[in-house]
Amino acid sequence: MQRAALLDAARSLLSDGGTEALTFPALAERTGLARSSVYEYFRSRAAVVEELCAVDFPVWAAEVEAAMERETAPEAKVEAYVRTQLDLVGDRRHRAVVAISASELDAGAREKIRAAHGGLVAMVVEALGELGHDQPRLAAMLVQGVVDAAVRRIELGAAEEPAAITDAAVSMALRGVRG
Repeated sequence: MQRAALLDAARSLLSDGGTEALTFPALAERTGLARSSVYEYFRSRAAVVEELCAVDFPVWAAEVEAAMERETAPEAKVEAYVRTQLDLVGDRRHRAVVAISASELDAGAREKIRAAHGGLVAMVVEALGELGHDQPRLAAMLVQGVVDAAVRRIELGAAEEPAAITDAAVSMALRGVRG
């Protein structure tokens, strides 16, 4: 229960204040634990980040996968892939993952995040192949690049409404620069 409380506090800290806010004193204060007790659960900030990714990324990916599975047409699957990820931007778990990706992590944590992202990208490869892409894996990585750019735009509080950014990202993913 303490570990779960620490992870929940870490999500809140990352979501509210970014990576700078994720400190052991702040975790201790949010959970009511002594700072030394936090070290009993996690050896470093990177360890907290690694565990958040291990716990939260699969939940997020499952939501994307479920949205895609509800669709039958390949184009609708690609749209669900993009829209679901962007709909999750306001979710605390997602904001934490975005903050995590911007932080300084050790090589092991970076590799785990890359592998998790690879699993996410793999979800859309088949649909892109069905749409006629001769390099569907490359196309999937580029679609994810559009999603990542839209996430950053939403997170920055751009002038456009999140719905407009989402619609533009879907259009870019499905129709390219033709709009």
